[in-house]
Amino acid sequence: MTSDRAEAWTTIAGSGAAGGILIVADHASNHVPHDIDLGIDPAVLDRHVAIDIGVAPLAAMLCARLGCAAVLGCAAVLGGVSRLVCDFNRDEGAAGLVPAASDGIVIPGNALDDRGRAARVDRFFRPYHAAVADAIARLTPALLVSLHSFTPRLETAPDVRRPWQIGILYNRDERAARHAIPLLEAAGIVTGDNEPYSGRVLNATMDRHSEAAGLPYLGIEVRQDLIGDPAGVERWAELLEPVIAATWDVFGHTG
Repeated sequence: MTSDRAEAWTTIAGSGAAGGILIVADHASNHVPHDIDLGIDPAVLDRHVAIDIGVAPLAAMLCARLGCAAVLGCAAVLGGVSRLVCDFNRDEGAAGLVPAASDGIVIPGNALDDRGRAARVDRFFRPYHAAVADAIARLTPALLVSLHSFTPRLETAPDVRRPWQIGILYNRDERAARHAIPLLEAAGIVTGDNEPYSGRVLNATMDRHSEAAGLPYLGIEVRQDLIGDPAGVERWAELLEPVIAATWDVFGHTG
């Protein structure tokens, strides 16, 4: 595998022919560029509010494992900045794209005027989504995989447990979800069907790049405590690989 990097995104270029898999991870990084001061405690950047913990190494390991299959290429586009700088999984006009607050944490550096917000959109949001669109155009994948992680408990409701190990999210297009959910359940994985939250409420990146084009996608959310260390990442890459491969097989082709 090789990789490429820009300010707003990183790519993992896997092997394989057209018709493979493209992984998209909007919140893979907690990076804040040196010229942006969010005005928050730096420790916040290590929390879920700033990054989907475990997603970047999981995406890399899945690319390596899936790309080893002779007919199945796998590449990835990973977000290059923290979602506190710019949340890529939002519509361009959404207020939360540059969040003034998140999970009760005020972000003073995001109190921007229209010009400042537009600069964030031009610098981060549009280049990231252009990179995703370019990867789709070049690789013509048969399946997109949207990769995120979620917290075992909400900070705003710490007494409410989220018991699912995996959540499969979707909006209108349920094709890949309906194939993957029974496979996950058969493997003994506690699986949320459009839980811990619904893709019908927030699914911006997949709505834009998959649903709008009729391209099948599998929206995977992994509970972050399961992939918070290398051993957890390896275990869940091993568990998810056959499910993703089997789902791809429904839509993929070999030429």
